[in-house]
Amino acid sequence: MTAPAVALDLTPAPGAAPPARRVLRQARTEATLLVRNGEQLLLALVIPVGLLVLGRIVGGSFGDLTVLAPSVLALAVWSSAFTSVAISTGFERRYGVLERLACTPLGRTGLLTGKALATAAVVLAQLVVIGLVASALGWRPTVAPLGLLLAVVAVILAGIAFSGLALALAGRLRAEATLALANVIYVLLLAGGALVLPLDRYPGVLSSVVALLPTAALGEGLRAYGVGDTPLWPLLSLLIWCGLGLLAAWKGFRWTS
Repeated sequence: MTAPAVALDLTPAPGAAPPARRVLRQARTEATLLVRNGEQLLLALVIPVGLLVLGRIVGGSFGDLTVLAPSVLALAVWSSAFTSVAISTGFERRYGVLERLACTPLGRTGLLTGKALATAAVVLAQLVVIGLVASALGWRPTVAPLGLLLAVVAVILAGIAFSGLALALAGRLRAEATLALANVIYVLLLAGGALVLPLDRYPGVLSSVVALLPTAALGEGLRAYGVGDTPLWPLLSLLIWCGLGLLAAWKGFRWTS
């Protein structure tokens, strides 16, 4: 006796994936592209880890891990949330990638959410790797629940603020100009934005000016929270910069070049 034939329904059934799946796949794609890009990898890991190791070799006050390790963590957040986002978005906008993806079921909201998740994943990976390297070099932070919570909030606020400013930059300038300016700003604030050097090492008047920068708020906050202090002014400063960054992105970002 032969088995009954099984009816196969080969009718085309096009349709978009569920929203959550679309966003997660976009986030995975964005993160993969960032990791595979040599320049982005240089900014994300090579320079921060290099500074960390160099500081230990040089020694002295620059090699004090209670200052150096949180400073390098702050630099890592700055490099990925601002410089990498600005450069990648600028070239995606130039080649029409943003415009095309925004017209898919992913939509503009899904695209931006995917970018945010990808950036968060890259930053988290950076912090883990740099933290492990710093621990191997002898860093032993003072881990207090409140200080840890404030450090996490500071990183989140800084990531939002830096990304907003990056989108505002990439959304107004040509890709080549974005590339050049983002790298210049990265170097300037690395050297003079209180990311690596604490505020107390700047001259009096200059220190007051640098303290207004979001990089200073993040750097000073992480350095303080790493030794058990719990100042709130860095969070207030970063919260204000979050509003400014998001406003700049909302007003200045253009999807097409």
